[in-house]
Amino acid sequence: RNPYNTEFNGRVAFFDTDANGCTYTTDRTEFLGRNGSLAHPAALRRERLSGRLGVGLDPCAAIQVPLVLADGQETETVFRLGMGKDRDEALQLARRLQGAQRAHDALDALRIHWRQLLTTVQVETPDPSVDALAKGWLMYQTLACRYVARSGYYQSGGAFGFRDQLQDTMATVHAQPALTREHLLLCAAHQFPQGDVLHWWHPPQGRGVRTRCSDDYLWLPLAACRYIAVTGDRGVLDEPVRFIEGRLVNPDEESYYDMPVASYLQKPFYQHCVIALQRGCSLLGARGLPLIGTGDWNDGMNRVGEGGRGESVWLGFFLYDALQRFIDVAQARGDTVFASYCREQSQQLRENLETHAWDGRWYRRAWFDDGTPLGSTQSDECRIDSISQSWSVLSGAADPARATQAMASLDQHLVKRDAGLIQLLDPPFDRTPKDPGYIRGYVPGVRENGGQYTHAAVWAAMAFAELGDSARAWELARMINPIHHAQDADAVSIYKVEPYVLAADVYGVAPHVGRGGWTWYTGSAGWMYRLLTESLLGLHREGAMLSLKPCLPADWDRYELQYRHGGSRYVIQVIQHDDGPAQLQLDGVEQAGFAFPLVDDGAWHTVDAQWPRTRT
Repeated sequence: RNPYNTEFNGRVAFFDTDANGCTYTTDRTEFLGRNGSLAHPAALRRERLSGRLGVGLDPCAAIQVPLVLADGQETETVFRLGMGKDRDEALQLARRLQGAQRAHDALDALRIHWRQLLTTVQVETPDPSVDALAKGWLMYQTLACRYVARSGYYQSGGAFGFRDQLQDTMATVHAQPALTREHLLLCAAHQFPQGDVLHWWHPPQGRGVRTRCSDDYLWLPLAACRYIAVTGDRGVLDEPVRFIEGRLVNPDEESYYDMPVASYLQKPFYQHCVIALQRGCSLLGARGLPLIGTGDWNDGMNRVGEGGRGESVWLGFFLYDALQRFIDVAQARGDTVFASYCREQSQQLRENLETHAWDGRWYRRAWFDDGTPLGSTQSDECRIDSISQSWSVLSGAADPARATQAMASLDQHLVKRDAGLIQLLDPPFDRTPKDPGYIRGYVPGVRENGGQYTHAAVWAAMAFAELGDSARAWELARMINPIHHAQDADAVSIYKVEPYVLAADVYGVAPHVGRGGWTWYTGSAGWMYRLLTESLLGLHREGAMLSLKPCLPADWDRYELQYRHGGSRYVIQVIQHDDGPAQLQLDGVEQAGFAFPLVDDGAWHTVDAQWPRTRT
């Protein structure tokens, strides 16, 4: 128990075992030994622990179970770790769950839970590394680590990030659409009436940080558009959601940490999205592009626009995309006035981007408060940044010729084939007199500062797929795939981290070129899932229709995709052929277009698709 923890005051945790003859200690020093470590704890050299218990210790909970086994004998020991609201509830819970059978039941329930989630979409391709990630590990990483635990080896925070988990749940719309819906409403309930939001907050109380970050709140309408497009559930727009109240962030502050209060003001979820978009369109600079504030998606660029005048090119593309997608939502709702607003604002934004953001061979990243460009040939450091190029394509805002040139520049300057990584920007920040923010605190070539920031690397691969450049899209996808970083002992000694989950970054600086960092807790897992299943394998759902738009390697002849819809299962065989048009049959009946209806009839359906091979 910890009576000084105001967030969980009164709660009592327990650690228990069914074994007999045990000893224990709650003294970490005893367990580790003086100057000891978890690598060689002193407790493993002792036959008994002291039973030491009390306040004033460096606390831990360690139970030592004595086991005596004859040759060939087996035994089983069950441990329980839990918490109750007080001592009595903790004891009742520990006693109720005693016995090996309860543990086996819990483990079986866990297996059933994950099997149900992870088998919604299954793939079988000529590349086993794609299969391992797409039908298991990526969705597990997204849900178990990012959404449920909200914690990893490199970050044990437990907070919900407004933009972070919204992106994660954009990847769960197939496997767990109810969770996506629930999280949309949860995020809307952490929005202020002015349209900005808590950058992150800690449940259950909701204490969090209000900032001048410029992109957080825009992820709400974008994620809502994706959820509605995939599920067809427009009823979510009518859900009433309260705002929160708190003081504004002062001009001389980046942020403040506090406990906001629930507002008396309540509006339909639709209006929460409208307010977010209106805020994004109102905070524009001299070039008519969004103000970067104290950081857009890249929090590390927190001083580029801290004076309130710096503008973000990436955010311009992002806002354009959100506005364009919301037009259909507003139109279907009968809100023609706001649909026209979105259309007019996005068109003006597009013109401003084309007028001011193009640098000759790629798009700039931003402007500092004093008007100095960033991500430009004029820049001494960070002459090119990948996300402006990727989102010029993903948003559809850029002139097609410029977008193609921008991605060619990304490929030329940021894809390091010898090291097997895709840099976020180059050259890294180091000695420039223009201070971009805390990003410069990272060693040049590490994390956001010129290493591979995997989140952005995935966007680059998605952009090449959007352009129809399957060769480069798959080349980048293979670079990002962690399994390809650990195919032999030499590769493992370089990469050094788990090969079955995505790492947030890969170092690009000697002597650690190719070393992975910050595994598990990274939003790139959800985006990688979407890259593989949607951008490359071509899975697209709109309400009750499923369509395919593959972007396949030229040497693939076929792949299989299974999709579960309620109690029905659709087994989709895609054959890549050399001659003829694209054709698709559902249960032997040819379909118009490369799409077919989803019906929850509890049956197994077969889909046979012929897709023309693309050679590059």
